[in-house]
Amino acid sequence: MRADLSIVLDACGGDNAPDEIIKGAYEALKKKENLRIIFAGPEDEIKAKVESYADMPTERVSYCNATEQIEMAEPPVKAIRHKKDSSIVKGLTLVKEGEADAFISAGSTGAILVGGQLIVGKLKGIKRAPLAPLVPTTKGVTLLIDCGANVDARPEHLVSFAQMGSIYMEHVLKKKNPTVGLLSIGTEEEKGNALVKDTLPLLKECKGINFIGPVEARDLPFGAADVIVTEAFAGNIALKTYEGTAKMLMGVLKDSLTENLRSKLGAAMALPSLKKHLRAFDASRYGGAPLLGLRGLVVKAHGSSTAVEIKNAILQCMVFSKEDINGKIAAELNSEEQ
Repeated sequence: MRADLSIVLDACGGDNAPDEIIKGAYEALKKKENLRIIFAGPEDEIKAKVESYADMPTERVSYCNATEQIEMAEPPVKAIRHKKDSSIVKGLTLVKEGEADAFISAGSTGAILVGGQLIVGKLKGIKRAPLAPLVPTTKGVTLLIDCGANVDARPEHLVSFAQMGSIYMEHVLKKKNPTVGLLSIGTEEEKGNALVKDTLPLLKECKGINFIGPVEARDLPFGAADVIVTEAFAGNIALKTYEGTAKMLMGVLKDSLTENLRSKLGAAMALPSLKKHLRAFDASRYGGAPLLGLRGLVVKAHGSSTAVEIKNAILQCMVFSKEDINGKIAAELNSEEQ
């Protein structure tokens, strides 16, 4: 790893680009002196906004001019192949060529997943690269893997997801001997679809992971396991349901606490305690979702990411690189084949 860590930010991706992307980068640059940021996007526009920060460390900022943007609704494969001058393609190419250590984008999930695998490429021994977001729970966080990249995964793919997820949790989140659960419709081993039933014995036999058996989606908010393994279709549904439920509950809570004078007075008294406990469920604290198993680090940030989420995604990348997660994943999975 170079003394200076270089991270490419997609300045065009997400609902709040480019302002929140730039602000997040600014906050990370002020916090970490060994960090370099490369903004991918229309250079003149981005540079003017960057230089509006009086104390921006511009000596650690550079630009990758990109004149095209991949929209959310575009077919990912077609967009990656035809929009060569897009911020996503050019940013991923910098990682592929070793000009940057990581790429972060809040843009099109499909384009990032396709581009990550086609442009950056997978590590030797990796058949599928899963998307792995951290989900807040009552016990801290759980890594939900896969949540969008592999809807047709096979049992052996889920085993590698468990191995990669365990390495990530142990070395990035410092979770010693992380527990691994398999997402199912019940904790009984006879329940589940063919994929779950075929994967279960393989996970039991897999060395190097702390497998605890099947877990249900309803136990996800309570930290049923440190790593929960699934294929992308079920994983994405679980994640979106989780996010929607949290948003709904926050809305109901807000309405209840502001309903009348009495509830407002009660809310004022309870607010410090509420903030303390609700902060634990703030997903922005954990940055983005890495696409594990690639030859370089690619992170998908939430489409509505604010500066806080972008800053934390950058800091997340720095830990990932420092701990050489890619090297550990490659060593673990290649040793299985020997």
